[in-house]
Amino acid sequence: MNGFFVGRSLAELGAGLRSGRWSALFLVERALASIDPGLNAFSHVDAEGARAAARRADEEAGRGAWRGPLHGVPVAVKDLIDVAGLPCGMGSAHFAGNVPERDAACVRLLRAAGAVIVGMTVTHEFAYGSTGDVSVNGPVRNPHDRSRMSGGSSAGSAAAVASGAVPLALGTDTGGSVRIPAALCGVAGFKPPHGALPVDGVFPLSVSLDHVGVLAGSAEDCRTAYRALRDAPEADAPVGDGPRMAWVEGAPVDARVEGVVRAPFKGLAVERLDLAAMWRTFVAIQSAEVADVHVERAERAPELYQPEVLGRVRTAAEAPAWRYLRALREREAFAAEVAALLERHDVLVMPAAAIPAPPVGEREGPFGPVPPTLISWTCPWNLLGLPALSVPAGTVDGLPVGVQFVTRAGAEEALFTAARTVRRD
Repeated sequence: MNGFFVGRSLAELGAGLRSGRWSALFLVERALASIDPGLNAFSHVDAEGARAAARRADEEAGRGAWRGPLHGVPVAVKDLIDVAGLPCGMGSAHFAGNVPERDAACVRLLRAAGAVIVGMTVTHEFAYGSTGDVSVNGPVRNPHDRSRMSGGSSAGSAAAVASGAVPLALGTDTGGSVRIPAALCGVAGFKPPHGALPVDGVFPLSVSLDHVGVLAGSAEDCRTAYRALRDAPEADAPVGDGPRMAWVEGAPVDARVEGVVRAPFKGLAVERLDLAAMWRTFVAIQSAEVADVHVERAERAPELYQPEVLGRVRTAAEAPAWRYLRALREREAFAAEVAALLERHDVLVMPAAAIPAPPVGEREGPFGPVPPTLISWTCPWNLLGLPALSVPAGTVDGLPVGVQFVTRAGAEEALFTAARTVRRD
């Protein structure tokens, strides 16, 4: 937890670069020196490519050509997102030796913003898992306790940020894959509305649920990165008393986690949602869409999958077509229910994960199997495509826990305003 970027905001880094205190090359060297191989956060480190990109960023800065708040900032990219010339293996033996020729659209946005890519971060195989410990690259370790899982599937991205190797990383989020590892590793993770960041060049898991998101040390840094990638003008400062918030109940949560997460929000109105029913609808849609991506590959070369992921793919392929069609109608009903809730409240508040980080490899927890437990609070917002943000809320037995904020599409600023109520953010 002693990497150079721990506790350093994007604003601080930008100020240091503009003042000449630091150069982009200096920051890249600090990033490379801060990578802890014992965490297994990176599947590939592109030291020379990062140095070359940093020199270009410094040359542009020298002639006053600043690209914005990410100019010269080292970043990492999940090993599911194409970066031209870098190995992209999806955490699977199926893609050993795969080197894309073109950047994914979100990577092109990173480069246009002046960011410097230092490497690829380990993903749960094909992003099909919430634990982050099933990959051809091996498990990603939690920087707070290396015997514990990081959460997934954007496991390496969260661990890289939490350990201070980089201040910012790209991830993907299909059922919580940015927010879960953010919560378990003690960083911020933001999933924008569906389609807000492009998925072209990102290996699909479930096309109607997949999102590209960002992980950083704070909600404010997630906001800065998101606005830079969207090339959005600075929003007006919030006015009044801030967003109207409500606490959401609807799924099991460890009492200690709830105590920490809810402490700043005890006076909020309480709303209840049937998150278990939403989870079932999510699984039905995800299963059909996962089978569409994987069924031929699983038949052709099953031995190249990690056994746990292969089992999930085969189970997904057995789901009947009627269940998928019914789930699509259910999604519309849930969307209407939550839209009505968001007419009364600007932001919904709840845990990001029901439990602190379990030990690596553990699959049974206090509320049943660990993987569905970890996504129980996050997957509903993929189902509905709503923006959601997880920020650190404190610790339980020395392990981080996160609070999650959800709002309507287009109201993302309300999330970042709400996050300011959490002292630890």
